[in-house]
Amino acid sequence: MKLPGSTEWVLHCATSLAQLDPGTSASTTQLAQYFDLPAPYLAKQLKALVRAGLLTATTGPRGGFRLARPTADITLLQIVEAVDGASSPYECREIRQQGRGALDPEDCRHTCILAAKMTDAHDAWRSSLAGVTLADIVTSLPEWAPARTRLRLTGTT
Repeated sequence: MKLPGSTEWVLHCATSLAQLDPGTSASTTQLAQYFDLPAPYLAKQLKALVRAGLLTATTGPRGGFRLARPTADITLLQIVEAVDGASSPYECREIRQQGRGALDPEDCRHTCILAAKMTDAHDAWRSSLAGVTLADIVTSLPEWAPARTRLRLTGTT
């Protein structure tokens, strides 16, 4: 499975926002500069997190993005699905019923074993991401990391 680069962006941005002091926001410009990303495209991705209820956004000179919920209530799966959707990357097109090797329809009454295994893998991947919260990620960071993030992202310690 290959996810777009924007998935990495939003995961890192959400993790960075999770390291800020409560009530502190970071603007699209700050986040884009912090990670050297294109601000307009990043803004689009961050707005998807707002629509999903993971971030809140405020406008104005002191506006920006902040977490909408506690870090323990935001999973990596929620972040990924906010920008990439929940559909499986595998789509069975029943090619076992095509070409010279085509099976008869009555031999295809059950789900294709390959489709079933791909579904199992997708479910395992989703379960793994659903079991990891931003709180888990932040507590796994080196103890110096949050202060560095706050200083370089918002200029506060």
